[in-house]
Amino acid sequence: MSDHETVRETLVEMSVTYSIEVNGRFVIIEDVPARVNVETGERFFSPETVECLQQAVWERCQPVRTIETPVYDYAALT
Repeated sequence: MSDHETVRETLVEMSVTYSIEVNGRFVIIEDVPARVNVETGERFFSPETVECLQQAVWERCQPVRTIETPVYDYAALT
């Protein structure tokens, strides 16, 4: 790409589901506000949102519900 070409990005405000694995346990946070790049799917979070997510993960806030998730080992599947 030359220096003169312009890359267009379309960012849309929407709610997303954020998930992370911490110390062998998964944490899922729903309805997180984000700006999402329509072309790539990349998600951008405000500093305030990141702080809130970090607090929820590290302080182990009370969840609204708990789900059971199966875990597979890829090597066992092939």
